Amino acid sequence: MLFQDRTDAGRKLARALTKYKAQHPVVLALPRGGVPVAAEVAAALDAPLDLVLVRKIGVPSQPELAMGAVTDGGEPAIVRNREIIEMCGISTQEFDAVCDRELAEIERRRNRYLGGRARAEVEGQVVIIVDDGIATGATTLAAIKAVRARKPKELVLAVPVAAFDTVKKLQAEVDAIVCLDTPEELGAIGYFYCDFRQVDDEEVVAILKCFPASRALHTSSDSA
Repeated sequence: MLFQDRTDAGRKLARALTKYKAQHPVVLALPRGGVPVAAEVAAALDAPLDLVLVRKIGVPSQPELAMGAVTDGGEPAIVRNREIIEMCGISTQEFDAVCDRELAEIERRRNRYLGGRARAEVEGQVVIIVDDGIATGATTLAAIKAVRARKPKELVLAVPVAAFDTVKKLQAEVDAIVCLDTPEELGAIGYFYCDFRQVDDEEVVAILKCFPASRALHTSSDSA
């Protein structure tokens, strides 16, 4: 499957998530690439939109190779990829140094993207985590753990494309996975998009301005 861009992928993903609209879900995007995808999902499902601030912890000599990931929060969720850490001979000090840099970037993004914006209510809600694709799954797993700690009623992972083996590994971490394409050989997420240009901070901020992070509580009379 080939998507024109993240907007196209989001619209196609939203169609696969239609059944959740009646459950009044909350959509959480992984910035930056997941935000345009999630915006289309939130629009289609009439859902609040918020972010899960998560950063990959890359191997110092190969930053694109994930040796873990870390998320925002009072107690940040840190995921370690033991196999990569051992294979690359990464010391605890090296891991912690990169982790601290990524936490600083998370803080920058929180201030830039969210400022004084209200945050979505997650506890007791159906929550849909959205990204533009998943390769190794390290950042996704960190995001899932962080959101799960906030006690959602149901946790759904939704992406346009993800590696088949990664989807299998993540199935036990969520209540459902909606993925449009699960190639056995992913290569790179960008291969599945005609336009995979980088999403910048300004685009994230502009999208968030179009969507509230919360809404009035639904009552039984609302759904009658």
